[in-house]
Amino acid sequence: MELNLEPMPITSQRQDLAWKHCQVFKNGSRAQIKCLYCSKMFKGGGIHRFKEHLAGRKGQGPICGHVPQHVRQLMQQSLDRILGKQKNRPQKMTHQQKLHGEVTNVSTPPLTLIDIFVNECDANTGFKSVGILDLFDPSSDLLTNQEEGTSNINADGRNRLSSKYYSSNANDADIIDSMALASHKVDNPVHMAIGRFLYDIGADLNAGNSVYFQPMIDAITSGGPGVVAPSCHDLQGWMLKDSLKEVKNDIDECKALWGRTGCSLLVDHWNSENGKILINFLVYSPQGIIFLKSVDEIHTMYSADDLYELLKQVVEEVGVGCVLQVITHSEENYIVAGKRLMDTFPSLYWAPCAVHCIDSILEDFSKLVWINEIIKQARCITRFVYNNSVVLNMMRRFTFGHEIVQQGVTRSAANFMTLKQMAHLKLNLQAMVTSEEWMHCPYSKKPGGLTMLDIVSNRSFWSSCILIIRLINPLLSVMRIVSSKKRPAMGYIYAGLYRAKETIKRELVKREEYVVYWNVIDHWWKQQWQSPLHAAGFFLNPKCFYSIEGDMHNEIMSRMFDCIERLVPDIEVQDKIVKEITLYKNAVGDLGRKMAIRARDTLLPVEWWSAYGGGCPNLARLAVRILNQTCSSVGCRWNQIPFKRMHDTKNRLERRRLNDLVFLQYNLHLKQIKEQISTDPISSDSRSSLEDWVMENEVGSEDHGSSDWISLDQLHANTMLLGPGDDAEICGAGFDDFDIFNGLKEVKEENV
Repeated sequence: MELNLEPMPITSQRQDLAWKHCQVFKNGSRAQIKCLYCSKMFKGGGIHRFKEHLAGRKGQGPICGHVPQHVRQLMQQSLDRILGKQKNRPQKMTHQQKLHGEVTNVSTPPLTLIDIFVNECDANTGFKSVGILDLFDPSSDLLTNQEEGTSNINADGRNRLSSKYYSSNANDADIIDSMALASHKVDNPVHMAIGRFLYDIGADLNAGNSVYFQPMIDAITSGGPGVVAPSCHDLQGWMLKDSLKEVKNDIDECKALWGRTGCSLLVDHWNSENGKILINFLVYSPQGIIFLKSVDEIHTMYSADDLYELLKQVVEEVGVGCVLQVITHSEENYIVAGKRLMDTFPSLYWAPCAVHCIDSILEDFSKLVWINEIIKQARCITRFVYNNSVVLNMMRRFTFGHEIVQQGVTRSAANFMTLKQMAHLKLNLQAMVTSEEWMHCPYSKKPGGLTMLDIVSNRSFWSSCILIIRLINPLLSVMRIVSSKKRPAMGYIYAGLYRAKETIKRELVKREEYVVYWNVIDHWWKQQWQSPLHAAGFFLNPKCFYSIEGDMHNEIMSRMFDCIERLVPDIEVQDKIVKEITLYKNAVGDLGRKMAIRARDTLLPVEWWSAYGGGCPNLARLAVRILNQTCSSVGCRWNQIPFKRMHDTKNRLERRRLNDLVFLQYNLHLKQIKEQISTDPISSDSRSSLEDWVMENEVGSEDHGSSDWISLDQLHANTMLLGPGDDAEICGAGFDDFDIFNGLKEVKEENV
């Protein structure tokens, strides 16, 4: 019954806040309301009855059991205001209510305009607009939220953009809620007190995202009236000491497991504002990342001998028997120091950071003329949008709170992730620039607005954008894997680079075309190829291993044997492992159980070996140690840690105290790392990787007098449109293209 209903736009006359939380359908001459939270259909009773439904007040309809608490409170306050006024007294519309009406009026893009672009793109470019979804994982939110068995285009040619597609997702509902709350703030003295404190000390306002923020508030309120704040001496004294003790106890628990799981020593350096070069040492293990120390060694950076001595010292501090690899940058002095380290410690490997490798590949791709031109055009759109509050608000309404610009681990990654997001939002952007609101917007007549209209309406731009996504998407998946702090990457990076080359070959077909991209990948990957751990990770990942038909490529087997000889000093154990490899190949015993076969696709490689590797105990122990490792030396955002203060102070006691403070703060940050971070693209915290997308070339080149930040709708930036995807799919069936393996082999031979 519901599928036959026709969605209706919510006009500007419907200014009640409750309209933000429902979808309106036309049923003959009557309108029906659908709750966004519980999907209850109201065939009558009007918006007041629906508001009672959200507020949880008994009336003529049921109570919603899924509405967020803050929305329920908002509806209750609205009903209280209505009851407190005389029924016949005319009510003046406030400025905030007018703003709600404006937001509501464009909450759904004009459907007929979208149809025009769908038909034009299908007929003239060969790319189906709705077919963009096919480029990404089947588990993507964009696919799973569509109504099963239906099309976005109905019988009369209209694009339905169903309520389920946009509104049943909890993230979208939260966006709508936050839009309503942002426009109707209730004075909160507690929040204002917290804000004044943070403003006074110049704190990073992302402090509100800390996992310790709400527990602090709860602890204060539980103390009741008269709670005395800690003094400066308390914060610098016993409180710091006790917090350090807690963190060190957690670290000791992790260290106790390093002997079994192994660990990776991560070396990350960066240049401070005053020209100093700071080297940070961290340890990665399945239990998490631990910050060890920060060293101010500007002279060490230019001396391979000094750098070797420093690395050797830290390896000995961590434990030679625990460290499987030392990951650093790939500068020449690191390469020399790393090779000396391997000579000194025959039980570990040196490897360059895989994130920097993938970033270099993406950067070289972005320099190709045709790709660079598309990136420039896309930046014309984002710079115009993110520098004008009116346009930015409009864009966020048409994209339902989704940002165009996407944060990435690096600048290059952010470039391609933003192109990918822009392709997802293609129809939304096209609907925006052809809407009546855009036509009446003064910014649409400015040079930036005209340029945006021209680019968004350009079929060639979108065709090129989609092709770039097809070529780059596997590399973005690899980047997401190797930069993960929660999931070991060693079992995936080799397969990921294979998939990247395979995809490029499949898309471009002609060798003279795809070899250009292959050469870029091989040029940077040859450094990674020197580490046998990556090939061993591929060999020990059951999903990859058992997907190969025929014999394993000789280079992979050779690298696996290298790891056995280096990481297992006992000769007798080495021989046992080689025999157990035969059992692994033939899936003997528990390895061949139906459960184990199914689990190849569902369990992480380490979990699979722990569960089913009992028949191969020696190989299983080695597999667990290798597969538990990372491939990246990138820690958390160093700009949030007061390294500069620690290294600049001349007082020995103050330096030690600041050293403890840095140790504590960095490890607390690492402990609460999140894989998906919702970031405001125009905040200073995003500048490092996004400034090319949100900063104008010529500041003040246009009149931005009315584009003040206060007029921005305070939305929670929604970065989940693309979906996390199943990165393990890069290990799917099919590793039989020996051109890819031989290409890597040829690069290795050229490097010898």
